[in-house]
Amino acid sequence: MSKPPLILISNDDGIESPYLETLATALERDTPAEVLVVAPERQRSAMSHTITLHKPLRVTERRPGRVCASGSPVDCVYIGLVKLAPRPPALVVSGINDGYNLGTDVFYSGTVAAAIEGGLRGVTSMAVSLAPRAETSLDRAVSFSVAVANKLMSSKLPPGSVFNVNVPSDADGRYRWTCLGKRHYEDDVHQREDPRGRSYYWIGGGVAGAENMPGSDCEAVESGVASITPLQLDLTAHRLLVAEPAMSFDGFVIDS
Repeated sequence: MSKPPLILISNDDGIESPYLETLATALERDTPAEVLVVAPERQRSAMSHTITLHKPLRVTERRPGRVCASGSPVDCVYIGLVKLAPRPPALVVSGINDGYNLGTDVFYSGTVAAAIEGGLRGVTSMAVSLAPRAETSLDRAVSFSVAVANKLMSSKLPPGSVFNVNVPSDADGRYRWTCLGKRHYEDDVHQREDPRGRSYYWIGGGVAGAENMPGSDCEAVESGVASITPLQLDLTAHRLLVAEPAMSFDGFVIDS
């Protein structure tokens, strides 16, 4: 008797996130898949693609199908895929994140990094984020996530395809295929002093708007439409690679 497909779920808000459990429960109920959650034991936002190589990772099973680890979101997906999953997953899902991951956020986001780790290992993956503090819109974000998950599992996609999904608080069922936009943040570094008189720095500034880029994820959510952005894992700047023969460096010869 064939076993059902497996969905591996992680996030960067931690195992206690109600968004995570609501999504996992819905995927168990409304897809043909078995679900395995491997999530950080605590908040791990903005960790990007951090992976833990120089200290042990502790893994705890909270209950069947729900596991937490002491590392980053990428650690969780790595351990889940390599060690904990009973068979190769059909899909990796990261989220639902409390707050958008739009445009250049993808370079910092632990939510997106977890999905990218799935993609790097050849598994179709999706990251899902909801407008910040939009608890009343969670059910709509979950319904959309389940629909996307079902479609991804039933579609023939290239191995390692990755999708970044953002859902606005006033989502009404509409969505767009989008490119990454560009969000602006207030550059903000506070210098403070600890009780022993030593200086320390606190980094972080709020969102200061986004560039007006037609077709972008930022534009979509601003107009109340969910965005789906396909991501590629090849960061090569191909147009510069094409232009490179026009450049030369004194004393060196281009090897053709």
